[in-house]
Amino acid sequence: MGGYGAVSASVRAQVAAAALELGYRRNSLARSMITGTTHTLGLVVADIENPFFARAARGVADVAHAAGYEVLLVNSDEDPGIERAAVRTLHEKRVDGVIIAPAASDGGPHLHELIAHGTPVVLLDRVVPGMDADAVVVDNENAARHAVAHLTALGHRRIALITSQGLIHTNQARLAGYLNGLARAGIQGDDALIRMVRYSRDAAAAEVAEVLRLSDPATAVFTTDNVMTLGVYEGVLQASCRIPEDVSLVGFDDLEWTTIVRPPLTVVAQPTYDLGSEAARRLLARLQGDTSPARVVTLDTTFIARGSTGFPPPDRA
Repeated sequence: MGGYGAVSASVRAQVAAAALELGYRRNSLARSMITGTTHTLGLVVADIENPFFARAARGVADVAHAAGYEVLLVNSDEDPGIERAAVRTLHEKRVDGVIIAPAASDGGPHLHELIAHGTPVVLLDRVVPGMDADAVVVDNENAARHAVAHLTALGHRRIALITSQGLIHTNQARLAGYLNGLARAGIQGDDALIRMVRYSRDAAAAEVAEVLRLSDPATAVFTTDNVMTLGVYEGVLQASCRIPEDVSLVGFDDLEWTTIVRPPLTVVAQPTYDLGSEAARRLLARLQGDTSPARVVTLDTTFIARGSTGFPPPDRA
């Protein structure tokens, strides 16, 4: 059955026929003890319901399957405790490597231990400073700066930022880009316009209502992920504000719904599938013997201006 040894063709055929009739399947775990590999990769995402991670997971799976690997998918819900348990389970199942969007800014000891045990790790969408692991990300700071520059060029000076809570690299980089974009336009940042909220559509909707009710309200809003964007879009409509006549909106991620709403949404488009596929290629390279120093692979975003951004209201310009 293993394809080795001095066995005649007729006997080999008889054994294969018997195995087929009996429904015999190889014990992959037993085989892995001999070969040292299970041809299985672990993938830990922060929110499988988020279309961003679903699309990235497809990129991982396509590259892995083409190379003869299966993928075990786990959802962490941005919870470090769930993530620790997931990583432990994947390690016990002897996965050959792990791709992960870490929930904590320091990665947590479980990831450092995994790497110390010889299991290669590739970080998806997030960077953990000091961790000996490849990372595949986009240039979040530059993308956010470009989005803010688009709004300031239209004349907006009261630009709100709605972002999810947490100190993960992605949020920090997009916040830095937002502040840098304001500074380049000579605009002083206002803490009242920076809102870090619970990672939910309802929380984003409630928060944008607050910035629109300020004595000096926002004339534009920039959101840092698609969950925040959907909530803000809904919150603006609930506040009976017109987009873009009363408030302009720029979001992260070019999802299908962003082109069918009216007006269509101005977005920072990420190469989401490519993030996943490149992460899988980096992990496979490590499994195939690449011992070069860990590096960050940065992919470009694309800014797409659509109908949700315009000039500020005449009395606010």
